[in-house]
Parts: sequence; structure tokens; C-alpha cells
Amino acid sequence: MDATASRIALFAVIAFLAAFVPMGCHEQAAVSTSTHAPIVRVELIQAADGVLVSASGNPLVKSSGQSTPLRLHFPNTSVLISLAPDGWHIGTLVLPGGELTMQPEQEGGIAIAGKAYRGRYRFIPVSESQVTPMRFDVINDVDVDSYLMSVVTGEMPRTFADEAYKAQAIVARTYALYEARTSGVGRSFDVFDDTKSQVYAGMAAETDRSREAVEETSGVVVAAGPPGQERIFKAYFSACCGGVGQSAADAFGDPPSHELTEQKVGSLCNECPRFNWAPIEMRKDELTRRIRAWGQRRGHPVKDMAPLARLDILQYNQFGRPVQFVLTDARGARYSLTGEETRWACNADPNGGPTLFSSFFNPINGPDTIRFSDGHGSGHGVGMCQWCAQARAQRGMRHEDIVILSYPGSKLVRAY
Repeated sequence: MDATASRIALFAVIAFLAAFVPMGCHEQAAVSTSTHAPIVRVELIQAADGVLVSASGNPLVKSSGQSTPLRLHFPNTSVLISLAPDGWHIGTLVLPGGELTMQPEQEGGIAIAGKAYRGRYRFIPVSESQVTPMRFDVINDVDVDSYLMSVVTGEMPRTFADEAYKAQAIVARTYALYEARTSGVGRSFDVFDDTKSQVYAGMAAETDRSREAVEETSGVVVAAGPPGQERIFKAYFSACCGGVGQSAADAFGDPPSHELTEQKVGSLCNECPRFNWAPIEMRKDELTRRIRAWGQRRGHPVKDMAPLARLDILQYNQFGRPVQFVLTDARGARYSLTGEETRWACNADPNGGPTLFSSFFNPINGPDTIRFSDGHGSGHGVGMCQWCAQARAQRGMRHEDIVILSYPGSKLVRAY
């Protein structure tokens, strides 16, 4: 495809931030525009009983029990922040309880557990005041572009081309804003700081190239829908599709979506070291332990399964990638799992043992083991394949076209 001919212009959408309405987690969210990058709330630490904080400059601190903020004079060392029935303890200082906010004097002037982040911090109690030690979450409120400067390098290899970086910035921005308008509604944060959402390691992970990729695509998201009614969607991405991707419906049970359908790209991403991977063999008793552990956490019936007897492919998608498996136990009970559920279950609590790189494999059942052969790709294979993005960038394709090809029928719009 000719990159110039296929380039999609950016559409300015006439709406406001208020147009973002709470929706179910599998729905789409309305696109809106603002003059400022929206704030994303990132959970850095969950249920801490104490955290070390250092600061350059004199940050402002305020708890919900105070009427005015307090300017702190930090020593040249880290201080422990903890929560007790009598309030917040910041070194030797005690402040009233409730939610605590901390605003740096300059960008990145506060480090949490040794990592500096842009934006401000909130410390939110999550246990009753009678419980000792009291626990709290640490949330980083940061504008989405500042957040992405770290995410782009956290999620994509640093050797990848500039146009791949820009595509990643657009996709990661869309994902973050979607989560903020859906999963984030009704809770104190929008996204996690790891692979449960997107990898975010603070300012130390930023590079000149990641900052440039974010700045040059600022405000741009990928959306779908008729003109004037475009809506962002959960823009999944993964490392390597292995030649055939899968739909979000097959992988995660999301409603069918044209933008997140399966795709066949052939050998496009074959530069990925895991485009093909060597067979992995696991003992059935070990797989039984892992699958039961996963079932226990998920409340899935496999938590009570008898020893695993065999694992078979139940269904392929239209391009030949397995999307449904069936587990049969020693009692003859059968359990149907999606490809991703099968991968998660087989990888649960590995204790240093082997894990599966994707759900794109062929299981071969032996007397005591299962051999996972013909393995392809890395990750779930939904949405943008990062190694496909890199290959397209190396062939001269611009980031706009890379994104559009990754999500069929989509368009690029300006959200702010």
C-alpha cells in the first residue's frame, strides 16, 4: 500500500471533556477535545504500610483534614511516610488523616521509593483506622502526555524506529484515555503502572526519542465511528502476533469489533525473536497445579479439576490461529478455555519453570507431559503488533498509516 495515498487526515472533533461519559468496560468512549492534556491517575503502590519519599525543593503537602497546604522542608535524605490512627507521619511531622496530596516544587521534584515521576501524588487510606499498620495506595496524577513519555520506552524496544514510536504513542494514549473514561470511573485510579495496564517507570525511563514521539503526536488518538461521532476504543497492542492476530472478542470476550478483529500479516513481523519459538514441554502434574491455582484466583471451575489428562484445540479463527482450547481431566470432565485463558492458566505460579509466550501453539499430548509445539508470537496478538509496526516503519510507512492498518476501519482524531 502506498503510504502517501493511504494517509488519513486528522479529524478535529467538536466536543468537550464533559462529553466523556461513564460506560461499561467493553464499550467505546466518546472522543472530546480540550486545550490541555487530560490527567491520568496511575496506581504506583497498592496497600503500602509505609513508603520512602525524597524531594528536591520544598513540596506542598495537604491532607483532607487541613484547610491550607503546608510547605515542607525536606532533609537531604529519604523520609518515611506512614499512616497511623493519629494521622499521617512524614518523618517526625504528623498531619491529620484522610487523603494526603503532595505537589512538587518543580516537575519531577519528588521521588517515590527512589523513582521520580512527573505530576503530583495522592496517598489514599485503604484500611480502617483501627487496623495497625494502616495501609494506603500511592497514586500519581499526571497529564497523559507526560505519562506517555515513560510508557513509550516501557512498552516498545528502544531500538525501534521513530515512526513506530509515534504509532506507539498514539495507541498508548488511546488506551490510557479509554481506561480513564471506563475502568477508572468510581475508583481512585485509572491505570496500573505495569503490564496489567501499561509499563510506566517514571522520568528515568524517558528518552529524547520518547519525548519527541509524544510531543509530535500530542492529542492524537485512534477512534471509530461516523464523522462527528467518533469514539475511542480499548486500543490493545502486543509484542508480536506471529503472523496471525486474534480478535478482542476471541481473546478477552469483548463484544465483536471491526477495529479489533483478527488479521493475517504473514511474515511481516518475522524479525521478532519469538515469531517462531521452540517447543516447550511441561509435566501434566505441574500443569494441573498451575491451572488449579489460576482457577482458584479467578473463581473458575478448573480450580476443582482432577489431574489433567489432555489439552486439545477446540476452535481456530478464520486464519488458523487457535482461539479455544478444551482441557480434559482424569475423570473425563471437560473445561473450555479461550486461548488467552489457557495461556494464563498454564503460566500461573511458574516457580521459575517454563512459560508460554503466546496462545498460538499446537499441544501434543504424551503419557505424562504436554508438548507445546509450533509456537508463534509473543503476547495476546490483539490490535497493534509492535514488531509489525517496526517492520512497516522500516519500509518507510508513516505512523498514521501504521496505526490505521493495525485497527481496520479506524481513523485518527484530535482529542485535545
